[in-house]
Amino acid sequence: MNRIFLTLALIGNLGLVAAFVLGWQIDDPQSLSEAARRAVSLHFLVAIGAGILALLVHAVALTYFMGTGRWIEETSDAYRLGSEARNLNIRLKYRALPGMVGCILLVMVTGAFGAIADPASNTSLDGASTIHFTLAALTILANLGTSWLEYSAIEENGRLVNEVLSAARQIRRDKGLDTPAEPSSTPA
Repeated sequence: MNRIFLTLALIGNLGLVAAFVLGWQIDDPQSLSEAARRAVSLHFLVAIGAGILALLVHAVALTYFMGTGRWIEETSDAYRLGSEARNLNIRLKYRALPGMVGCILLVMVTGAFGAIADPASNTSLDGASTIHFTLAALTILANLGTSWLEYSAIEENGRLVNEVLSAARQIRRDKGLDTPAEPSSTPA
């Protein structure tokens, strides 16, 4: 899961940076020129795609913690391993959860202010483009920090899963539940 998450987080964060750079390069969003309209449209499309991908990356991390948490709980109960592993899993999940929620909210609010800052929008707010720019920068920083936090929690949780799996395998071996497969004998 570490490599998968790292790849997804890298792509998601690069998408947010690309959207930021494209938005920053728009000379005059108020301009009605074809070049300005194309730049705004490209920024909009990349930002929508990057925002969705960033949300999905956080959803993958949350789903991972939910799935491994359930597995750790059931395995610990079945093999009477105690609650330490489950408690650590819960702490890891809740260490990453506030950042996930914060990033999800930042992506949505940044997009909303981007829509308000669009000159073609029916809604207007003084300083919306400055607020959008500030929120976009904050969104990138928050997503980078949260991605690092999620990655470190996923890495630690992976070690925890391996420890529980090793303990369960040892119990199965001790009770004779796992017998090595007999090699098939074929006549020579």
